[in-house]
Amino acid sequence: MSLDQLKPGEAGVISIVGGTGALRRRLLDMGLTPGTRVAVRKVAPFGDPMELHLRGYELTLRGDDAKNIQLNGVSA
Repeated sequence: MSLDQLKPGEAGVISIVGGTGALRRRLLDMGLTPGTRVAVRKVAPFGDPMELHLRGYELTLRGDDAKNIQLNGVSA
């Protein structure tokens, strides 16, 4: 399941950070690394962007970028 498919209140653990080049590097630099637990706080009315909680801080991420992040261990 990819990160963009989560709904508010759901969480998961990052298994794969996809993308290439600068996009992948930017995602990793923001703390979106394998093994990190990510929870969705809010989603904008049209589904983009989404507010995430990870590593003790809030992060806003576009849906196109969230599609590159694969999760496992998804829970409500």
